Amino acid sequence: MILRKAIEKAVLVGSGRGKGKEARMAELAGAVERALLTRGLASLRLRDVAEEAGVTPAALLYYGDLDSLVHETYQRAIERFAREREEAVEAHPDARDRLRACIDKGVATGPDDTLTRLLFEYWPRCLRDVRAATLDSSLTERQVAIYYGILLLGQAQGHFTLQDPPLQLAATFLALEDGFQMEVLAGRRSRTQVIAALHAYTRAVTGWTP
Repeated sequence: MILRKAIEKAVLVGSGRGKGKEARMAELAGAVERALLTRGLASLRLRDVAEEAGVTPAALLYYGDLDSLVHETYQRAIERFAREREEAVEAHPDARDRLRACIDKGVATGPDDTLTRLLFEYWPRCLRDVRAATLDSSLTERQVAIYYGILLLGQAQGHFTLQDPPLQLAATFLALEDGFQMEVLAGRRSRTQVIAALHAYTRAVTGWTP
């Protein structure tokens, strides 16, 4: 049994020969993501991830149990989502363009938007898992901070006349976005409709028409 586990570990480590641990973890996160999107979190098994990764479940355990692998994958998904949005916003010096880009980047493309689906697949765990809730809070705070910075900049540039405190508005932008997001992922509302709704809210609270 000990020899078998050693061989399986060697197979997994050897399959990533020439790569650092970070690169191998990124590959495993990709396998977890594919398995999650196929089976859903409630039905996910270590075997499903192992099949996606092309290794045995025992070999996969070298990198952690199923909960650890899912947590790592969710953490990477949060970082990817937030970083891509921040980069899209920071590409524009004008707050109006920043707000347009922020809204555009934050709304799912449709039911097949895999990154957004992944984030929402994991969200129910936040109700019972402190680690998951902490990650979700970090994502929320990061998104609110993006909106908050844009609103302050727009006010300073003279483009926005804010109807409420900027932090309150930023949190509401995100709440509307998240609420509509489920509608898009379920196919009940289109991305275009959601962006139009967020633009309408923008007009109401900033005095600027996107």
